[in-house]
Amino acid sequence: MPVHVAGDARPMTPHASTRRAGLRYRQYSGCVTASRPRSNLSDNDKTGITTMSYWRFLQDSTRIARYATVGCLTLGFGLSAAQASTPDSYRVALDGTFAPHAMPTMEGGVQGFNVDLANALGEQMGMDMEITSTQFSGLIPGLQAGTYDFLMAPTTVTEQRAENLLFSEGYLDTDFQFVVKKGGPNITDLHQLEGKVIAVNKGSAYDSWAREHAQEYGWRVEAYGTNSDAIQAVMSGRATANVAGNTVSAYAVSKNPAIELSYLVDTGLVWAIPFRKDDTENRDRVERALECLKTNGVMAELSQKWFGFEPAEGATVVTPIAGFGQPGFTGYVEDDHAFSCD
Repeated sequence: MPVHVAGDARPMTPHASTRRAGLRYRQYSGCVTASRPRSNLSDNDKTGITTMSYWRFLQDSTRIARYATVGCLTLGFGLSAAQASTPDSYRVALDGTFAPHAMPTMEGGVQGFNVDLANALGEQMGMDMEITSTQFSGLIPGLQAGTYDFLMAPTTVTEQRAENLLFSEGYLDTDFQFVVKKGGPNITDLHQLEGKVIAVNKGSAYDSWAREHAQEYGWRVEAYGTNSDAIQAVMSGRATANVAGNTVSAYAVSKNPAIELSYLVDTGLVWAIPFRKDDTENRDRVERALECLKTNGVMAELSQKWFGFEPAEGATVVTPIAGFGQPGFTGYVEDDHAFSCD
């Protein structure tokens, strides 16, 4: 069946290729992939790749601009992501239902802030990014098992996680925000939720936080495979509120008139990129690329594109941090390297 590239009226037939923005686009076993012309892999080497992403520039620019991305979801053709890896690529994974950071497209792929960020990092490092979309609860186990090189899902840096994972510096500030049914009582004190059900995304930082405070506030926590399902529980009346990251909650409300924003919890926490505990080489390499994107304006552009606002001066999304890792957490290394795009 012909496959259409986003923004291209011409169908792509199996193993047909065309050059666009310096990439070679091909369809392999039902997936559209993007590979750099310098790759030495043959078609036979790539047949059966389960997950890839492709992108194109929305506009010419003297610096990296916004990206349009369509990821091909895992279809299970028999090869693991580890087997499908090439020496000039990174295998990364995210939760494809966590809008606006990653969400399905009409073409069957994924798009969002974190998808664009993954591809911008890959461009800066000269690496292809093989993107897998899966439920959040399976991401960290997959990383630890070696299925992925690192994760591009928004992952909150916590003391517990930093003991078992190696984090980059933060790339976004994240507060917790409650979402309730439109027209419901205004929550000004979390004690108002005593005896109520709070819906969360299973395995997320919001899941852990809600359970840690369940006795204090007297609520009951119900976890769902995706945050979309958790919000649906609020809409259907199975839960009184959903708690998630403020950017995720704001985006959900902007797309759904049946819900509204409620209580905001100021956490002082950040999202960062997690790696396996011993993978300092890749952590440091990716962090240098991230620092470049903070200083050359790409992160500000992505924030405007997906969140609808320019970041404030000093916000984590546009402020590189000295050293490697997130200060104050296990794995942070003091270092005086210069912030550069070279």
